[in-house]
Amino acid sequence: MLASLALAACAPARTPALAVRHQGSWIQWWRADRAPERWKQADPRVTRALSWRALGEGVRWATLDLAGAGPSWRTELIVVQVDPRRVRLSLEMGLSPEDGRPAWGLDRAPNQALVALNAGQFLLTMPWGWLVMDGVQRLAPGVGPLSTAMAVDTSGAVRWIPGDSLAAPPPGIVNAFQSYPTLLASDGALPAALRAPGRGVDLAHRDARLAIGGTRDGDLLFVMTRFAALGPAAQTVPVGPTTPEMAAILGALGASDAVMLDGGISAQMLLRDPASGRRWRWPGWRRVPLALIVSPRAG
Repeated sequence: MLASLALAACAPARTPALAVRHQGSWIQWWRADRAPERWKQADPRVTRALSWRALGEGVRWATLDLAGAGPSWRTELIVVQVDPRRVRLSLEMGLSPEDGRPAWGLDRAPNQALVALNAGQFLLTMPWGWLVMDGVQRLAPGVGPLSTAMAVDTSGAVRWIPGDSLAAPPPGIVNAFQSYPTLLASDGALPAALRAPGRGVDLAHRDARLAIGGTRDGDLLFVMTRFAALGPAAQTVPVGPTTPEMAAILGALGASDAVMLDGGISAQMLLRDPASGRRWRWPGWRRVPLALIVSPRAG
């Protein structure tokens, strides 16, 4: 019965659609056959359903119930908003000293972290693409028209750099990583590959997702999906939105730039409330080589 109601709220099964639950009702806000090619602003039907909770200076989070089509008829969104001007952003490499395999998991997050999550994508055992840590380039830029780099410069500002602009990486970057596919770019525009099939992206594949985005006023958004149809025990089942749906979610939340991070069984995130010491954990099934850490700004 619940599944039928959720699907009905989202529209006929042949037309992928998304709805959020607000004040006990399902409100449809996106359909694949009416999807905008550019997100000019957040969608109030989505943002008003968020009940924000503060985590610390410059960080807040919320959850959102999402109804979709097919196996992802019920999904939970974990949404984190970060003001990078009020926190410290850093990257951590996690490789086993024995065999060099990925070794980072939530148990390795620093005690002072407000947020910790896996970053980028990886190829075999190493992070894929451009990687700068503490001002030192560790890995050269990767080649890919649908890639985007998130970089933090010496002023603490976040910069979003298209992959085809990394032939000569910009100076003054303190931390940076590259990922794919790009979900939103050029002030909220969907890449052409996400608007029609046959352009290099599987637009129908559903998976657990993790993405990062930037708003027009400079905030960061971290968005994770969790399967919510069968209760907490099944949260890590790798089923969730399609790539175009994930782009719509980021756009509706107010992102103007966004890129996917490694999802599926790799997606993992930790939140910590420094006042109470309480932690919320959404673990993955496997270790990863790179993590993004949000910590209180010293001083």
